[in-house]
Amino acid sequence: MRVGITYDLRSDYLAEGWSEEETAEFDSVVTIDAIAAVLAARGWTVDRIGHVRRLAERLVAGERWDLVFNIAEGMHGIGREAQVPALLDAWRIPYTFSDPMVLALTLDKAMTKRVVRDAGLATAPFAVVADAADLAAVDLPFPLFVKPVAEGTGKGVTAASRVETPEALRAACLRIVDRYRQPALVETFLPGREFTVGIVGTGRDAEAIGAMEILFGAEAEANGYSYENKEHYEGRITYRLADDAEAQEATRLALAAWRALGCRDGGRIDIRSNPAGRPHFIEVNPLAGINPEKSDLVILARMAGWSYDGLLGRILDSCLTRLGDARQAAA
Repeated sequence: MRVGITYDLRSDYLAEGWSEEETAEFDSVVTIDAIAAVLAARGWTVDRIGHVRRLAERLVAGERWDLVFNIAEGMHGIGREAQVPALLDAWRIPYTFSDPMVLALTLDKAMTKRVVRDAGLATAPFAVVADAADLAAVDLPFPLFVKPVAEGTGKGVTAASRVETPEALRAACLRIVDRYRQPALVETFLPGREFTVGIVGTGRDAEAIGAMEILFGAEAEANGYSYENKEHYEGRITYRLADDAEAQEATRLALAAWRALGCRDGGRIDIRSNPAGRPHFIEVNPLAGINPEKSDLVILARMAGWSYDGLLGRILDSCLTRLGDARQAAA
């Protein structure tokens, strides 16, 4: 079986002049090598395709694959994570992880929260601020938390993201709109424990790997799992696998949100608790990082006793199972 890998290599974009922050979500050769080794160990022929433009060139040139392992995040537009799977759907080439609809939806944190809320699941009250005129409609009690509506890896989250006055709210929102050229998401601040829940599988077959609590040390940037905290987590962040009642409730919430959103094969859901210790949905990462050493999903899985090969194996098994089910249904 010929299996392609689609990805965005950080070094490629840095060489083109993009900044460290702009490329924070992209992968290293270490990650691509690790994925390729797992695929090759199954006896498959591995082809490193690269980003969406290279995929498009090769599709037009007539190349095809039996399966694509897709971790491409994309660079431009609100639908950037959906670009590769949309192309693969057009050519009827199967791939790992979620489909274009899910990836377009979940990059927009506000739209995702609307779906989660409609499913009856707990998420903090919120508003979206696209410009200064929208600030008048924000009717939420302070303190509030402000971040970009469509970024990952903690981009736009700093110590100033937690605001307690209308003046600070205005400054934080306009900073996001100006710097990231997108609306700001304003949420009721959740001061409780923070978890990330790793999930493998699809639909009713989805299961949690575990809930990893994120503990902020004295050197960490205050108020959240920020870009700086994620990029330089050593000495700032401590991770621990949690299984107490609150963590178990976070896990149940994460699984319910994963199924409600239609996510597939593997990923993470971030959860934070309110002052009463009730977990609330923050956001989902349906294309979670899988660097073999430092990605949260891999760290979590390792804490739970899963090897890297075992984690990717479960992701691949989920993909192959649902593809087999779909083919049987179409027969």
